[in-house]
Amino acid sequence: MLLGSIEAGGTKFVCAVGNEDYQVKDQIQIPTTTPEATLSAVVKYFKQFDIAALSIASFGPIEIRKTSPKYGFITTTPKPGWKDTDFLGYMKKEINVPMAWTTDVNGSAYGEYTMSTLFNEKINSLVYYTIGTGVGAGAVIDGHLIGGIGHPEMGHVPLKRHPEDVDFKGVCPYHGDCLEGLVAGPTFEARLGKKGKDVPLTDKTWDILAYYIAQAAVQSTLILRPNKIVFGGGVTNATLLEKVRKEFDKLLNGYVTVPDLDQYITMPQVKNNGSANVGNFALAEKLLTE
Repeated sequence: MLLGSIEAGGTKFVCAVGNEDYQVKDQIQIPTTTPEATLSAVVKYFKQFDIAALSIASFGPIEIRKTSPKYGFITTTPKPGWKDTDFLGYMKKEINVPMAWTTDVNGSAYGEYTMSTLFNEKINSLVYYTIGTGVGAGAVIDGHLIGGIGHPEMGHVPLKRHPEDVDFKGVCPYHGDCLEGLVAGPTFEARLGKKGKDVPLTDKTWDILAYYIAQAAVQSTLILRPNKIVFGGGVTNATLLEKVRKEFDKLLNGYVTVPDLDQYITMPQVKNNGSANVGNFALAEKLLTE
């Protein structure tokens, strides 16, 4: 049985075909240009394979309420040309298989949750943050993605400012100094005039980021009490997460019990940014068994 995965990003679409063991059998990257050109290339790719189901994890915001006339749409995205795009509707018109529809970060969250259960970690909940050009998060509890009237937007929560960072306005066009506005990749250039990859890990900017990311981890801990919090994305690295664990421990101050921090705050199990593929394959397979 073959399953399809679309990880739809603002720069590129990663399309993959895999099996029920979540192994990638074929994969392609398609540049994100116009909706017409991009989606037609996606359809052309999947028509080469006899897939049984397909899952789409898309950049957003997206409409996830099945009762909404805009269910399946990318809605108020700042991505030029993609506002109010009927993504799911286009795919269903062209490919007649069951389709799951969620956010890109939800796809990664589900992939990490699936991998954790496969490795017998015996967890029933997980939060996944991606920290890259933007910041987003998804949460899974008992195999279900969290979201009611919409999907989570944990990248836009307000934070307490670091005492050495009070004059930085943040880069989020909506909120300024929300989590995304303070820790996303573009904040390095806004603060220092250079990209994060060129900033030594000894630079105090990493300590400032760790302070903010730790606050996000504390929020998720106190609101959802998950078994695990995973941080992925291009900004995340092992040194940063070690700083995050130390800040988290100070901020939480023993108020509630959490597992060993090395196991609780982690990097993704799926390497090479493949969490969304695994999550999509699992969500596609779930459509066939429900």
